[in-house]
Amino acid sequence: MQSAYMVLTLLLLVGVSQLSSRFLPFIPVPILQIVLGAIVAWPALGFHVEFEPELFMMLFLPPLLFSDGWHVPKRDLWKYKGPIFMLAVGLVVFTVVGAGYFIHFLIPAIPLTGAFALAAMLSPTDAVAVSAVTQGKLPVPLMRLLQGESLMNDASGLVTFKFALAAAMTGAFSLVDASLSFLVVALGGLLVGVILSWLLGQLRGWMIKHGWDDPATHVMFMLLLPFMAYVVAEHFHLSGILSAVSAGMMQSWVDLLPKQTTTRLLNRSVWALLEFVFNGIIFILLGLQLPDIVKNTLARTGPESQFSSFMWQLFVIFIIFSILVLLRYIWVRANWYLLTQLRKKRKGISDVRQSSRSAWILTIGGVRGAVTLAGILSVPLFIDVNKKIPFPERDTMIFIAVGVILLSLLVACILLPLLLRDIEMETDEERKKEFREAWRKTAEAAIHSLETEELTMDLSISQDATLATMVAETKARIMAEYREHLNAYADSEEIQARGEQNDKLEKMLRLRALRAQRLELYSLRRHREIGDDTVRKVLDELDLQEASLSGHAAH
Repeated sequence: MQSAYMVLTLLLLVGVSQLSSRFLPFIPVPILQIVLGAIVAWPALGFHVEFEPELFMMLFLPPLLFSDGWHVPKRDLWKYKGPIFMLAVGLVVFTVVGAGYFIHFLIPAIPLTGAFALAAMLSPTDAVAVSAVTQGKLPVPLMRLLQGESLMNDASGLVTFKFALAAAMTGAFSLVDASLSFLVVALGGLLVGVILSWLLGQLRGWMIKHGWDDPATHVMFMLLLPFMAYVVAEHFHLSGILSAVSAGMMQSWVDLLPKQTTTRLLNRSVWALLEFVFNGIIFILLGLQLPDIVKNTLARTGPESQFSSFMWQLFVIFIIFSILVLLRYIWVRANWYLLTQLRKKRKGISDVRQSSRSAWILTIGGVRGAVTLAGILSVPLFIDVNKKIPFPERDTMIFIAVGVILLSLLVACILLPLLLRDIEMETDEERKKEFREAWRKTAEAAIHSLETEELTMDLSISQDATLATMVAETKARIMAEYREHLNAYADSEEIQARGEQNDKLEKMLRLRALRAQRLELYSLRRHREIGDDTVRKVLDELDLQEASLSGHAAH
């Protein structure tokens, strides 16, 4: 029962944090959730959740990374592949070396290999944190770079961390072995995710072919896919994180199955709820760990020097975070300069505005999050379990990592809006043109299909004049609707404006009609003129129609 109460409490805290954000809109939701978690974990309230890194990595990260991989534009990832690779791999190595030596210099009690391990866990940005802080706020090219980096650099950071940790415990390290291991772990993880996602697509296609098209069953299989991808990859000592990401990317292609509209509607709703809950729980869990981490840090010094020691630790966190920011900024600017000087600008970075402001946005947008916390908490208590030799400065490393996570979130939440103020957001004419062209071609295809479809060739229709007239009228009405779509996406601004105005008017009238239908439906039920089954069926249909209108408006 204790576990059930814990889960229910976490869900309640997620809801309370979202509600609180309505009253405190100037405080970002992730910060609110961390503060809320820290408050309820304070000894006076006594709510404690044991953080198990392996369970956390398996339970929370795969579905969220799977969803990010599903939704991130694949063409843009390929377009920005050069800069993303340099951020996801090159910057991790640069940070591990630069920050590792600095941490060892600043805190000599942490051995150099331990400092490298800490720097490795501080180097990857977190996909969940980046999405929570930056979604919808950044110009598209910069957002794609941050998304691609955060999806890919978890593997490079974790592999580097494991090798640094092994070196700290055994005293042995091989650069060649580490490089080969990284390639095997990363590429193997990607391959596992692609294969499992493809196999699921084949299974679903076979199920649909045999009439097994129950939406709940298909959605359940898709919910299990990220966990399966992670577990299988980790079983073979490959990157479970990259496996979940690649499974999501592959599934976005595989899921284009016919006769699956209802499944897709249900799938979107389920995943939206899952992302909402898991994103919130991750930051609340981070807050829940704060009191214990602070208590462990203070317990290492005497009562008379606790305050001065704590302030020194905070200063160390600030200095290390500043070094991480400086290294990241130097790496971004150096890569831009090198690409420009050598005239080897890839197509993917040509539309990224290479200004100081863009470089700072990329730098501050590199938010640390749950992956850093899970990794650093997995540092063992002892270097040698038999001899009970403790891992040097483990509590200090954990405190620094948590401090950097919080500081990166705070700085991003405060500085990103300032950096983005008055920024000239790029109007992506190419995407708008592509969207209009897609609508135009699909509308033309529909009209052509209706024009050439000879329904009157059916003997029963051709012999019935009334039915034939009805067919012709229906076809004309449908084609008129498609021609309105063509006008809405025409090149003329005047025609576009008239079409948009007509769409808004039609949407308003249709929504008013749907709401009137719904009120009448409720009235019929109140007067017991119809049963619950009928109410449910009609209400579902009305909801789908209204959702369709809302989706069209969003476009």
